[in-house]
Amino acid sequence: MKNFAMIVLTFLTLNSAFCQEKLVKDIDFDKVMDTVYLDANTSELICRLSGLGFKKIKSDPMETAGDNYQIKSTKNGFEYQCNWMRAGFAAQFRYDKVAKKVQLIGMSRYEFGNASNDGSGESSINLLTTDYIGNWNYFDQDKMKLVKIPAIKSKMPMKTVFLEDFSEGTYTQYADRCAELYNKNKKRLLNK
Repeated sequence: MKNFAMIVLTFLTLNSAFCQEKLVKDIDFDKVMDTVYLDANTSELICRLSGLGFKKIKSDPMETAGDNYQIKSTKNGFEYQCNWMRAGFAAQFRYDKVAKKVQLIGMSRYEFGNASNDGSGESSINLLTTDYIGNWNYFDQDKMKLVKIPAIKSKMPMKTVFLEDFSEGTYTQYADRCAELYNKNKKRLLNK
């Protein structure tokens, strides 16, 4: 029983350490290091900027993150990634000097689809230009093969989202609109 308790304690310590990983980077371009992390207790994405007195700027809870998230540095900001078994998404953020807020500037997603890879592919949206690009596949039951849908390029306007407004609902809205474009283009391809 003592060994089991040690294993559980070690696991909890490692799990907590992993979830407390912080990105330390100058996000607000004032030459002072800022921090970005996912709070292990609340599952909120937290950003502390020196230019705002290191006050906590936090998203809604990321309830599906678990241990499957990563925060990475990008050229002008950071990216929050969440990967599940057969799908995942990323959200890119950058500091807006005029608004003095951390803004969501892009999202991307991927799916492996079902066992036959039906619905597999990836997409991205630049929220500053509203440009959407999707590269998706469907499984043709008659031909018993995976068919690539021609690249879907479209405008997808979405409201401006800052970190304190960001939630999994932001991603879900994007994923739902992406699925609509996928279904529309798949239907058009099948009706040729």
